[in-house]
Amino acid sequence: MTLFPSRTIALYTARLLLTRTFAFLGGLVVILMTLDLLGESSKILVVPGNTDADLWHYVALRVPQIIALFLPFAVLLGTLVTLTTLNANSEVVIFKSAGISAHQILAPLIVAALGIAAINFVFNESVVVKANKSLAAWQAVEYGKLAPITTAATDAWVKGGDDLFHAGSVTGGGDQTVLHDVTIYDRTKDRLVSVVRAATARPMRGGWALRDVATFNVAKGTEAKSPSADFPSPVMPAQFTTTVVTAAFTPFWDLLPEISQQRAAGKRVTSLVAAANHKISGPLSAILMPLLGAVAAFGLARSGRLFVRAVIGMFLGFAFFVADNFVVAMGNFGTVPPLLAAWSAFLLFFLIGEAVLFRSEE
Repeated sequence: MTLFPSRTIALYTARLLLTRTFAFLGGLVVILMTLDLLGESSKILVVPGNTDADLWHYVALRVPQIIALFLPFAVLLGTLVTLTTLNANSEVVIFKSAGISAHQILAPLIVAALGIAAINFVFNESVVVKANKSLAAWQAVEYGKLAPITTAATDAWVKGGDDLFHAGSVTGGGDQTVLHDVTIYDRTKDRLVSVVRAATARPMRGGWALRDVATFNVAKGTEAKSPSADFPSPVMPAQFTTTVVTAAFTPFWDLLPEISQQRAAGKRVTSLVAAANHKISGPLSAILMPLLGAVAAFGLARSGRLFVRAVIGMFLGFAFFVADNFVVAMGNFGTVPPLLAAWSAFLLFFLIGEAVLFRSEE
């Protein structure tokens, strides 16, 4: 009933997994970064003023993304090579003849994969999010010089009920929020009733106080002007002052408060909740790889089916990644609940791996 009956065997198998995983990861990063740089180098160097230093800057931003994307694949490949080697050398037979069960053989690998998952999570939230944001901003200007960053809100669109608000710019915050160059599309049951334009708008109880107002009546085709007017609306100032949040650019510990602010402002947060959960379930997928690849560890190597078992393990691993990406995309579209989008593939393939292991070995 001991999880690790032999400390020596546990360290031995865990070391095999770690060395092979990081060897595969290093090879994948070098190959994929080289191919990616060959395609992007011409776009970078064609910009006047860019030099070889900009190529290395691109590499520094792109490598963390490649590591984050392919680390789970490296764990899968490392698991398959480790377990296939143990099986081919009859070491699994020796372990089982000593009374070690299938789960006890896999336990050190799962613990090692859990350590990889923890490293992956910290790396993603401290390095990759910054690289994502910097690279996206650089690519938006086609690898040119970046413009100074401004925090002022401009060209803001907000929906309140059936009405649409557009503000050319927004200053202040809370009760001191001021909308400039305002256009309000007053609609009833998706039918445009009037278009209200104002120089400024300030929040008041139950709506907005407008100044220098021009109202165009769609049905009559007439326009009326007034120095001020009150426009009742459920739209809150926070809907203009809360910025758009991109989960790929925001660390997990900053994303949770942002979700609370977006929810308080009445904005849709379904995709953000799904992304926040996937920031945990994504790295944790590493602990599934020993379980899904376990089919390659058991069965007699001399039966001639070892290669087939390895292929089955690889198929299960890649099927998980496909299913995970599919449900996450469905969650971003709001088709499935956020928790289901982030965790359903993980739980499903955990049960599949356990079912295969119990049926064949336990």
